[in-house]
Amino acid sequence: MPENNNVIATLNRVHTGNPEDDEIEIDLGQLFFALRQKIVYLLLALVLGLGLGFGVSRFVLTPTYTSTSMIYVMTKETTLTSLADLQIGSQLTTDYKVLITSRTVMEDVIQKLGLDMDYNQLRSKITLENPSNTRILNISVLDTDPAKAKQITDAVAESASNYIADIMEQDPPKIIEYGEVPLKKTGPHNSRNAVIAGVIAMLLVAGWVTIDTITNDTIKTEDDIENYFGVPVLAAIPKKDPEAARRAEKQGENYRRHERKGGRH
Repeated sequence: MPENNNVIATLNRVHTGNPEDDEIEIDLGQLFFALRQKIVYLLLALVLGLGLGFGVSRFVLTPTYTSTSMIYVMTKETTLTSLADLQIGSQLTTDYKVLITSRTVMEDVIQKLGLDMDYNQLRSKITLENPSNTRILNISVLDTDPAKAKQITDAVAESASNYIADIMEQDPPKIIEYGEVPLKKTGPHNSRNAVIAGVIAMLLVAGWVTIDTITNDTIKTEDDIENYFGVPVLAAIPKKDPEAARRAEKQGENYRRHERKGGRH
């Protein structure tokens, strides 16, 4: 039955208050149809999200830069030819990672460079990476100032080398390469952020449509009456069509006028 029809039905069962009767059934077909009807809003949300995400990423978020220095884990006193077990090299790499980000090294770097941060904040800027099958540690520093990123990574490498030599009572690990001032930014990724924002915006609109569809219990068709109340529809009276009613009224008036003329004859 069309949505604009009025439905007259005999209802012999009402809501009982049973929790089982309160379960919400999701009609995937109906949900798909509802989403398809709102496709314009979904696409509009996607476009607006893409634009907003790109704009915020490009003009609001502060660019960040990464500089990397490298140190060699092994020293003259501990070389692979003098080790009984090759696994010692990997163990030393793990130990170095802990020592490089220790509070002692972080505070020493802060003091040397006069940084306005605590050791936890400095530690959060540092990323350590051990390339596969090597005894090399990459010390990467992320900062909004490319020159400062280089200064910090160099200072961390030097302080860590001295601290490791003191703790392990060996020659300082060799600094293979100091960092350089990065010319390209590490982030933010404008395109990725735009896509993420666009998808989130579209999902929010889709979620709103889904909730509205599921929670809307307005009776629109005979099937709704049977689904909600479990009874068949006995009769349906179409809604009055104003144009058809106007034509019928005009025809009736013409008929009555014709009858009156016939009666006078």
